[in-house]
Amino acid sequence: MPKSKHKGKHRVFSNPEQLEEEKKREEREREWRHKRGEESDSESGSSSDSDSSSKDEQKAAKPKGPQGPVENPNRVQQKNKKLSTLTVDEKAPAQLSRREKEAIEKERARQHYQKLHAEGKTAEAQADLARLAIIRKQREEAAKKREEEKKAKEAAKESSKSKR
Repeated sequence: MPKSKHKGKHRVFSNPEQLEEEKKREEREREWRHKRGEESDSESGSSSDSDSSSKDEQKAAKPKGPQGPVENPNRVQQKNKKLSTLTVDEKAPAQLSRREKEAIEKERARQHYQKLHAEGKTAEAQADLARLAIIRKQREEAAKKREEEKKAKEAAKESSKSKR
């Protein structure tokens, strides 16, 4: 037999007599199970027509695919919050992150240091005040020297004018 140009497998058709024999065998098995109490009453029927129709109804009633909504277990769902829980109590502080707490603490420490610095209680402030005192003394001495030199110059001018 030459190769056919048709792609695909050889098709096999079932024998109608064989199908009827299989139905009868299945019906006998159902009756036997029913007698033993294995099969429920709703599944078994008296005639083969009612059996086939009930199977068709079961298949038609049961849709394919997932039943109901399918939820993704990895999806994070937003939880509904009540307005009463969202309002911030004035007695209880708001929940702050670690960085926010550190920033607030740093600002408080800076303000406290500035206050102490202004009062002259910090080591840096005391060093600054000491430096300022030394500078004032030096300026006073320089001003006294300038005045003495000025007086000496004036005295020298007057004495030179009087000698003439």
